[in-house]
Amino acid sequence: MTTDSVAPFLDRAANAAEVATLQATHAAQRGVAAIHETSEHLLDRARDVSDRTSSYVRHEPIKALLLAAAAGATLVAALSVLLRANSR
Repeated sequence: MTTDSVAPFLDRAANAAEVATLQATHAAQRGVAAIHETSEHLLDRARDVSDRTSSYVRHEPIKALLLAAAAGATLVAALSVLLRANSR
């Protein structure tokens, strides 16, 4: 096989590699954009929940305290049951 007969194959291989590289680059850019969009959405939701929680605690401090105490007691009870089950 001569150099002239190999050249078209090398050209096609180079073109295919270039196309594959461009496609991979575009896919990576789309992935980064999707991650950025999702993280922005999650941050917005977290800010909203934080604002609503702060507002609730400000307007209903006794209820908020009782809910926190109940949640803590539930967590302690659940952990106690799990620890007892694992010690057997």
